[in-house]
Amino acid sequence: MSRHLNPTFIVFGLLGSLLLLDLVLPIMNLLLHADWSGWMAALTQPDARQALKTSVTASVISTLIMTFLGVPLGYLLARANLPFRRLWISLLFLPMVVPGLAGGILLLQMFGPYGMIGQPLDARNIELTNNLAGIVLAQLFVASPFVVVSALAGFASVDPKLEQAAATLGDSRWQIFRRISLPLAWPGIAAGITLAWIRALGEFGATLIMAYNPHSLPVYMWVKFESDGLAGAMPVAFWLVLAAGAVVAVSMFFSRLTGHAYVVTPLGVRPHEG
Repeated sequence: MSRHLNPTFIVFGLLGSLLLLDLVLPIMNLLLHADWSGWMAALTQPDARQALKTSVTASVISTLIMTFLGVPLGYLLARANLPFRRLWISLLFLPMVVPGLAGGILLLQMFGPYGMIGQPLDARNIELTNNLAGIVLAQLFVASPFVVVSALAGFASVDPKLEQAAATLGDSRWQIFRRISLPLAWPGIAAGITLAWIRALGEFGATLIMAYNPHSLPVYMWVKFESDGLAGAMPVAFWLVLAAGAVVAVSMFFSRLTGHAYVVTPLGVRPHEG
């Protein structure tokens, strides 16, 4: 019997189609009913422009920070013989599964005016909530794991023999990282960075708790939904979906540049065959 007519594949295909419909139909419905000119005009309103500016500024800042800090951490986890390494890798996945609102509460407890870090800073008139800093902190919490995990997988895909050969030629660890490891791992890291950026741009729950004002774009969308219903929220949702689609396409492009595919789990990094 042809593989395509296998009853098991037919049943699995029908079951999988139900999930695909749930994933694809809302987006297709949005695109089919898009009012391009009207929704573009909605985002030219002063409040919308300010929310867009706030979100883009915060997401760029947070992405630069998580790249500067997350790539070295990914390299350390991939190459250094750290104690409790699997535990540290497992902790990276927690912000991915913690609900955004719960993450915001945790951040507020730490960085709020009565928090362990926020209180002494507040006494010096340095506030970390209800400003751009609060949005950046929220974005860092939810999006940083994408950078660290992609860096970990990227560096794990680099053949250690290449680094060992460079070491025998007298290169330092920093030179090996800069000349060999980072260039070879970069396509996978870049894919993670692009996903982290769109995750930061679209973060709602933690941002709502840490910085209701100034409005980020997702918070602005919620405000418009509460005041004007779907008609007010749809323009923002539409452009966020388009931005996410563009970033996913870019991320897939970078992923295809890597010569190996690796799977990162709480138990470690292993090569994926197929």
